[in-house]
Amino acid sequence: MSVDHGFAFWSYKRPFTVDARPALVTFKATMRGAFSTLSLDGMDLTSDFTPYTGLEATRNHRLVVTLPDGRTLDVDAGYYNWTNVAIAVRLDGKLIHESHPGMTIKMPEKAVRMIEKAEQDKAAAQPDPNVDFARLKANRLPIIVDIVTGILFYIVAKSTNLTTAALVGAATGIALLIVQRATKLDLLGGLAKFGIVMLLISAGLAFAFQDDDMVKMRSTLVGLIGATAFISDGIAGGRWLGEPMSRYMIYTDIQPRRLAFGMGGVGLSMALLNWIVARTVSTDAWLFYTTFVDIAVSVSMILLVIRWARGLPVLPQR
Repeated sequence: MSVDHGFAFWSYKRPFTVDARPALVTFKATMRGAFSTLSLDGMDLTSDFTPYTGLEATRNHRLVVTLPDGRTLDVDAGYYNWTNVAIAVRLDGKLIHESHPGMTIKMPEKAVRMIEKAEQDKAAAQPDPNVDFARLKANRLPIIVDIVTGILFYIVAKSTNLTTAALVGAATGIALLIVQRATKLDLLGGLAKFGIVMLLISAGLAFAFQDDDMVKMRSTLVGLIGATAFISDGIAGGRWLGEPMSRYMIYTDIQPRRLAFGMGGVGLSMALLNWIVARTVSTDAWLFYTTFVDIAVSVSMILLVIRWARGLPVLPQR
């Protein structure tokens, strides 16, 4: 038999013999879980698998085969501490080999308790009635498009200049809006028109100010404009921006007015951060920040805003 274990972080090989015939147990820690294989005379005979989560993860591996002469070869394999693996081999019930004599092949009690506690917590957890994952699936395409366009901006900016990248970004956004209208596919999410307006403002600023330093300030200016729009919408009850944005989130209990105010706060914060970075680091460093770091920081802030918009404590309670 041939078993595809996938990429292994670590492999443990435990050789032994059966009637002078070479045998081997290979125990692998992979991304999917723990795999083990029993081979005899270089031929794989059987295998076992345990995941990293759930009660199944706490058991030892059992590798049992019937030899041609009718005898049963039974191998017990597993961790005997946090980092090492041992095997015990029996032939027709008689112990014939131990890789680590005297060691008990059993996952450490503390690890077992941790897994059992996790399973108990999982069983006790009540599903949130205000979570609808169907919304996330529906918004999958706009998220992918957003990531791809961000990478496109980075590539164009690195190969040409920031002004060209801003203009390409605006052209790409307009093209996506046209395709969205023609195909009825949701490519830009619930704020397509608002996003296009912001892209056009961004491109206009880039075209008006050809200097790289001014182009870097584009994110600050656009952020301030966007923040003003969201805060104004919050004052109006969140009808124009907060409500459309809430429809593309998995939570059904979001208050649009709070969401609009929160997003306005994020816009102001990110505008200030961009101004600080643009003023204190090189253009290459700013480009890396605006493409990769900016999104990580803003997403973290948005997650807090979403909690607040749902009426939950901003920081999870211990």
